[in-house]
Amino acid sequence: MNYIEVIDYLYSRLPMFTRDGSSAFKKDLTNIRALCEALGNPEKAFKSVHIAGTNGKGSSSHMLAAVLQTAGYKTGLYTSPHLLDFRERIKFNGALVPQTFVIDFVKNNRSLIEAIQPSFFEVTVAMAFRYFADMQVDIAIIETGLGGRLDSTNIIHPIVSLITNIGYDHMNMLGNSLTAIAYEKAGIIKNRTPIVISEKQQAIAPIFINRAQELAAPLFFASDEWTVDEIVVNTQFQQLMVSPKEGHPLKTAKAICLDLRGSYQRKNLLGVLSTFCLLQETGFIISEDQLIEGLAAVQTLTGLMGRWQTLSNAPLTICDTGHNEDGWKEVIKNISHTTYKKLRMVIGVMRDKDLEHMLSLLPRDADFYFCSPDFQRALPAKDLKSQAADYGLIGHAYDDVKQAIETAQQNASDDDLIFIGGSTFVVAEALPLFQ
Repeated sequence: MNYIEVIDYLYSRLPMFTRDGSSAFKKDLTNIRALCEALGNPEKAFKSVHIAGTNGKGSSSHMLAAVLQTAGYKTGLYTSPHLLDFRERIKFNGALVPQTFVIDFVKNNRSLIEAIQPSFFEVTVAMAFRYFADMQVDIAIIETGLGGRLDSTNIIHPIVSLITNIGYDHMNMLGNSLTAIAYEKAGIIKNRTPIVISEKQQAIAPIFINRAQELAAPLFFASDEWTVDEIVVNTQFQQLMVSPKEGHPLKTAKAICLDLRGSYQRKNLLGVLSTFCLLQETGFIISEDQLIEGLAAVQTLTGLMGRWQTLSNAPLTICDTGHNEDGWKEVIKNISHTTYKKLRMVIGVMRDKDLEHMLSLLPRDADFYFCSPDFQRALPAKDLKSQAADYGLIGHAYDDVKQAIETAQQNASDDDLIFIGGSTFVVAEALPLFQ
């Protein structure tokens, strides 16, 4: 089997959430435990930080990895989903896992995979753990896939855990209330292991407080520890002044230049800073200069894509993977802070998304280019157009993402803004068009 054949085997033979939806989500840890046990329990061979949340966990993971790499640590990074290449899910010091490792892992463990019959996600998690153990990483940043309590990554025993924003997403699997969703995310809290919550949301804070008390886990709400103020934002970075609140052991404010420009990154940054303080307490040596240097080059160091990313200028074209209610609120906030003559939105969504709360947020004065990414779960563009019309959103439906983008470009003047998003898979199909 060559690399393409191996990837085809994983995609075609295994239940896959991005293709099959909730039927691919295994609501227990039996398979991943069996896989890892057969592989020699590689998850026990390295230190880790575990990250869950509705929005922000991917950006936070990459920020942490960038700073740890800058500080000289051998750093593993596991995230999902990928945008262009399966290997984006598993990185070592910012480099994609080699094709040869993926090939050998599947060839050597094919009989094991077919005996256990795990999901696509379970196999990729086990593959990442084996790779990080083989590379003898100093630390691995592990992002949950969905939820937390029953997520396949939740067999690790991290030295610090981080939970970002909690919002409505995947309600058919995680619950229909913020309390229920927070309970699932709180499932990553471990006995006597420090837990950071990026944003203190009063309605659900007791969920984390109670769970942390049950497990004697030190709990830190990052938004109670720091304040952040904007200094300047341009097309390449945002410069922020971050100040510790009264009583924090760090007494001085820091000017931080962040190459991730979305305004929502300010919430993520606070959680990242609190996590670094805890890592320092466990013995990781990270200087202020290394922290600042790493945060200024997250995209370069880790290859992060799709977070309020500028794809081209004249017309300014920006993409973002935000795809739930809270994600869309942040996208709209960023659009409102952008100067343009006419807004053109290339939008596609999955069938299982909460369209009512999404469509009600979108600006009625924009021109819409509705499209459907090449995925079984994608909502047909004509259906999206029809439902959007009920909210006063007017546009045309296109056969695919490429046609929608090209039409928006043809109609746009140099001082317009083209926004591309609605789904990770829309962004994934857009990125190659601008490379």
